[in-house]
Amino acid sequence: MLFHVRMDVNIPHDLAPDTRSEIVAREKAYSQELQRAGKWPHIWRIVGEYSNFSIFDVADNDELHTVLSGLPLFPYMDIRVTALAKHPSDISSG
Repeated sequence: MLFHVRMDVNIPHDLAPDTRSEIVAREKAYSQELQRAGKWPHIWRIVGEYSNFSIFDVADNDELHTVLSGLPLFPYMDIRVTALAKHPSDISSG
C-alpha cells in the first residue's frame, strides 16, 4: 500500500546538543535503511521548514505505524498520513 506522509519535526530548543546530534544521526541511518529496503521510496524536503513529504510503500496500516513509530525523531514529530490509490488517468498504471 502506498501512503503520502507529511512529517513536521519540532525538536525542543533546550535539548542537549549531543543528544540532538545522536538522535538525528540515528534518524538518518534508519531512514536510509528503509529507503534501501524499498519501504520509503521517496522523500522530499519542504523548503524553509524542518519538514518532509514522503511516500511509503508498505503492506498495510499496521506496518506503516511500526515504521513511523520506529523513527528516532518520532517523539518530536507531527505526522499526517494519507492513503493513496492508483488514479485511472495515470498513464504509468497501464
